Amino acid sequence: MMAEKTSKLYAIVHSKCPYCRRGDVFTGTMYGFNIQRTKEFCGHCGKRIEIEPGYFYAAMYVSYGMNVAEMIAVSILVYLFVGGLSDDNFLYYLVSIFGACFLLYPFNYRYSIMLLLHVLSPNIKYKPHYDTEVLDRS
Repeated sequence: MMAEKTSKLYAIVHSKCPYCRRGDVFTGTMYGFNIQRTKEFCGHCGKRIEIEPGYFYAAMYVSYGMNVAEMIAVSILVYLFVGGLSDDNFLYYLVSIFGACFLLYPFNYRYSIMLLLHVLSPNIKYKPHYDTEVLDRS
């Protein structure tokens, strides 16, 4: 009996390996005292997550795009609550935008890497035979 495949969306949201969609890509939690770090190898299938040295530098560009979208969204929200940008409410815009960037940094770090691995990397392919509950390593 064939096990049901794990969806790509589930793997991205739950930060799973792009090869097997079972192993965790990060150690630690997104927000917490134990700092999140990217694992070198998947704990389930054993594949190397960072396929070459410096590969995750490309995630900076993804993170930049996410950050710009978040800044625009926060600017629109501040505009709706305090009105147009003027000398009187400039500080509201400044604190809100940079505060949101600071609070969303762990989110951007994690999901920029996940989008790079799952969506933007043509050389990384999902291997359904790794997507099993228990992988026999004998």
